[in-house]
Parts: sequence; C-alpha cells; structure tokens
Amino acid sequence: MAHFVFFVLLFAGQVIGGFSTQKLPQSDSGNTLTILSIDGGGIRGIIPAKVLDHLDKALKAKDPNADLAHYFDAIGGTSTGSQITTMLATPSPDDPNRGTFTPAQIVDFYKQNYPHIFNQSRPGNGPMFDGEFALNLTRELLKDTRINQTLTHVVITSFDIKTQKPVIFSNYKLENVPHLNGLLSDILMSSTAAPTILPPYYFENDGVEFNMADGGIAANNPTRATVSEVVQQNEDSEILVLSLGTGTVNSSNTSGIDFIGGAAASMTEYYVASLFEGFKLGHTYLRIEEYNLNPAFSNAFNVTQANMDGLEETGKQLLQENVLKLNLDTFDLEKLGETNAQALDRIADILYEERQRRLKRKSMEKGGRPIIQTPRVLSDKTQASGKLLRNLFN
Repeated sequence: MAHFVFFVLLFAGQVIGGFSTQKLPQSDSGNTLTILSIDGGGIRGIIPAKVLDHLDKALKAKDPNADLAHYFDAIGGTSTGSQITTMLATPSPDDPNRGTFTPAQIVDFYKQNYPHIFNQSRPGNGPMFDGEFALNLTRELLKDTRINQTLTHVVITSFDIKTQKPVIFSNYKLENVPHLNGLLSDILMSSTAAPTILPPYYFENDGVEFNMADGGIAANNPTRATVSEVVQQNEDSEILVLSLGTGTVNSSNTSGIDFIGGAAASMTEYYVASLFEGFKLGHTYLRIEEYNLNPAFSNAFNVTQANMDGLEETGKQLLQENVLKLNLDTFDLEKLGETNAQALDRIADILYEERQRRLKRKSMEKGGRPIIQTPRVLSDKTQASGKLLRNLFN
C-alpha cells in the first residue's frame, strides 16, 4: 500500500487489540495524525480522566509545558466524553494557548460538580433531573467560545430528535456547514442530554434550529465518527488513535437493555478491529476498556462520594492491568504482556517525538505554519483513498 495508515486505539480500561511486540513505527517527516476519542458514560467519565492523567504526566515528564491539546490533531467525544473533550480543547481564560482543564482537574471537576448536576432534589418535569445546574455551569465555563475557536479539532456527537438524524459538530465541517459553528456550551449541552435523565436541549444557530439529545443515541463510542472526520479532510498518513471508554459490566452480570447495549458495544469494537485487520497494516488495533466493572459502580448517575471514589480507584487499578486483545473469531479477550500504563507510556513517546518533528519542521519552513493542520483540498489520488476509508466506516 503506497500510503501507510497506522491506527492505535486505546479505551480507558483494558485494551482491545493490544500493542504488538514489534517496535511501533516512527514518522520521519512528522506526518502522523493523532486522535483522541472518549466514550459516553455519565459520572463514569472519571475513569478515562484518570487514564488521561497518566498520559498527561508522562508527557510532562518529557516537556513540563505539555498540554494534551497540543498533542492531538482531533479529540472526539460523546456525552461525558464530550465534557472531557471541551475541557481539554477550550482555551483557558488565563492562557489562551492551553486547555481550560488538565485531566487531574477534570477528575476534581466531576467530583465537585456532578453531585449538583445529578441532584435528586432537583427533579425535572419528566426527566430525572432538570438540567439547570448543568446549563448554568456550562455557560459559565465556556462563555462565548465557539467550536472554531478550540485549540485543536473536536468531533462531538449528538442526535436531533426532530429530524431523527445524528448531528456531528466538527471543526472539519464548518466550511461546508457553517451553522454547525455553534457555541461550545450549546454543543456540550446537546451531547450530554441523556433521554429520561436530562431534558432535550433546544437552541438556534445561524438561523437553524436544533432539537438535541445525547450523542450516545447514535454513537456512544465516537471512534468511528472521529476517525471518519479526520480521514475525509487529511491526506493519507500514519494515524494514531487513543480511544478511551468508561467501563462495562461483565455480561453475566447484566440483563435486558444493558445486555443489548453491551452486545452493540462489542459489535462496534469488532467492526473497527476487523476493519484494520482488513487493511493488513501489520500493526495492532488497541482499545483500553474495563470489561469487568464492579456492578456497584455501573450506574452512570450515581454521584455518591463512595461511588465516585470507587470510579477513581478503578481508573488507577486499570492502569496496572494487562492490555487485552480482542479475538475477532471468538470475541474472547486475550491478555498481552504489558500493562495499560506501559502502553500509555509508549503512546507518550510517539506523541512527543511527533510533536518535536513538527516543531523542527515548522522552524525550518519559511514563515512556518500551524502545528495543527487545517483542512485542505485533497489530490484526486488522496480523495480516492479517503473514499475507500469512508466507505468502510459507513
């Protein structure tokens, strides 16, 4: 294959796909596209935040000024994943070149604020909670920031209950669909409006009406949507994807709709893993996920102190568990010979070296250009290759 595509997918728990024992390739020209994807899961967002905290510290050990938004070309999120996405990608009011929150601060944010968001004393008219605290807090944090002002590309999933269609808010789409350039506060509220839990969210932008509900309706795992957005707008190159989940309960401990949801999640993982197998890339598809989450911590809206502490401890323990690989024939999880923390350390090495190559290249180019590349017109050859990828993701 003339153009080499490299995917590494990690989910906040054990890994589906696993790193191979061979050394991961490095891009001499600095052409590796780097993607972070984060699942939905309510308060269980504490788990991927803890995993990202490890990555953040690993990068800061190499560069004390490291900020995750500097290291990923795109960050995708659904529901609670979109909460983390916006907190990482929104410019800080104190330093517009850095994200508003670090992963460690995001963990604290969950523990301090989600008990007020999911407050039983604030019932909604139909939904479990009224959403007023979440709305006021989101507007206070994000103010008038729009999606085109993020530090890196973001891909946030939602669902329009009036048109019955998914809506993907993405920087990549703004040139062709300018009405998607909404306020980040409106976009975040749209992606987190879980049906029966929080009320639908309505807003208007550029003369277009949005009637929104949680992105998990269409894609609780936003990996496919995020990668699709990137490959449609960028020339073929190596691609690294770090994809984080929020934990699932062992299927033997579930029933009814939870069982069906788990089966759907397994098929999503199978689809992406088998897609990369089909390309015969010679490299491994990774997913870090806690597949044996303590059932006591499974409620996405349980904001008791004990539950939140348990989720934080789950994230810590997850780092020490072995990477798991999905067997595409049996759907069994096979344990590999390194821990999730070791896998993340290797990801940090790749991200750091890629950024250094970009900085070096930028300094050598006359006039320079942004480290995070903007969408560009593709050659006919690249468009054809991108079409193949799009077809496989659809």
